Amino acid sequence: MEVGSRAKPVNPPSVPSKHLDVFPNPAPERDFVIQFQIPEFTCFCPLTGQPDFAHFTIDCIADKQCIELKSLKMYMWSYRNEGAFHEKVTNDILTDMVKAINPRFLRITAKWYVRGGIYTNVVVEHRKKGWKPAPKVELPTHSPETGLLG
Repeated sequence: MEVGSRAKPVNPPSVPSKHLDVFPNPAPERDFVIQFQIPEFTCFCPLTGQPDFAHFTIDCIADKQCIELKSLKMYMWSYRNEGAFHEKVTNDILTDMVKAINPRFLRITAKWYVRGGIYTNVVVEHRKKGWKPAPKVELPTHSPETGLLG
């Protein structure tokens, strides 16, 4: 057997896709946050062709639909071979997610890894017209218990 001689499967188990699958929100009567952490996002610079890497945090308050995880994974993977500026790709992802599920609220924070000594963070938001977030509830804080007296 030769290393690297294995043929690619005819039907690979997963492939990148721009399609986002959705499913019904299991609790549309309340606001709750769905947070996706995507620490291995990759695309490339349209000017230099060099790879760009980012950690995406997506905070979503869904309305009637939620985004299915595997399709989100394949969607994010689809950018791997595309050239895009940080600002454009972050805004494009927000636009596509809003189009797919029309959420009450969606925030994407893209923390781009250092390039030329500069870190870039891009934060984009969508708020559904008429949606008002519930007021923040401040809870009391307590010191952590250690089990030690004194």
